[in-house]
Amino acid sequence: MKIREVAQLLCVDQALVSKFESGTRFPTEDQVKRLAEILSINPDIILVIWLKEKVMREVSAYGQLAVEAISMVQEEMAEYKVMSNFQYSERLEAVLNDIDKLKRRLDEIRHKDNFRIAQALELEYTFESNRIEGNTLTLRETDLIVNEGLTISGKSMREHLEAINHRDAIDYVKELASKNTDLNEREVLTIHNLILRGIQSEDAGKYRRVQVMIKGSTHMPPEPYFVSKQMEDYFHWYRRFEKVLHPVVLAAEMHERLVTIHPFIDGNGRTARLVMNLILLRHGYVIANIKGESQSRMEYYNALETVQTHQSKDAFCLFGALVEKESLKRYLSIIDC
Repeated sequence: MKIREVAQLLCVDQALVSKFESGTRFPTEDQVKRLAEILSINPDIILVIWLKEKVMREVSAYGQLAVEAISMVQEEMAEYKVMSNFQYSERLEAVLNDIDKLKRRLDEIRHKDNFRIAQALELEYTFESNRIEGNTLTLRETDLIVNEGLTISGKSMREHLEAINHRDAIDYVKELASKNTDLNEREVLTIHNLILRGIQSEDAGKYRRVQVMIKGSTHMPPEPYFVSKQMEDYFHWYRRFEKVLHPVVLAAEMHERLVTIHPFIDGNGRTARLVMNLILLRHGYVIANIKGESQSRMEYYNALETVQTHQSKDAFCLFGALVEKESLKRYLSIIDC
């Protein structure tokens, strides 16, 4: 084809097509796609070449820095490819399908949402989440402290503060979810600050500066000087896969990744569970309430341990999905009357 023929079909000046040929001008993505159509070329082939040239134009002036940057991009893209093509196990896929059906039913009857029901379920969540960490308050005692402002004889000040702080942290998470605020470092540090406020004020909302061990686990968290970088990677990972993974899997992943890094001296579990539920609430699901009784707690810890020691992501994703499924079923049974 003559240059003028291509220019006519492309709806541009003949001189511009000539500059495309000589390499003195760079076509837009739409122009490349149209050229592929005009010249009967597979668009994927020409777009790959176009994208390579685009990257080279951007980074070639940076020399060795460009080489290092491209190497980092290759690593991230490799992980993206793995996660994008990640196949859920048959059991996890089945649970996610059940969750999707329950979620559709929930969306149909959201007008039946009731503040008092939500308040009662959030109280249960505070009770269970604190119980996982060893808090000995009963559900009734938690209610009296949180909603009545009473002091329970024989219970420590720390246990009282854990109940009050967790209630405030839930309120903050609900506010973030209602505003559709993106998950970022500031929000996670704020959630942790609320959890430890008045308990360990010097550590509240701050990454740890000492090495820690997780009681009852063989997993060794990273040394303190790695924490900041790993948390930076944590948020990068979230942004890359936020729209790739099923929301329930995404929430479970962000929970597991946070406790594996173990960025705080204390309050890692409660913070991770709140982050998980922030993601769930943002996507229209209900709070996934992991029970604090011994069997459920052991299943919870075992699922985390399986990921941390054997790199089997499916174990904790399945656990989180089963918890969300049961939470959805219970919520629907209450409001769908």
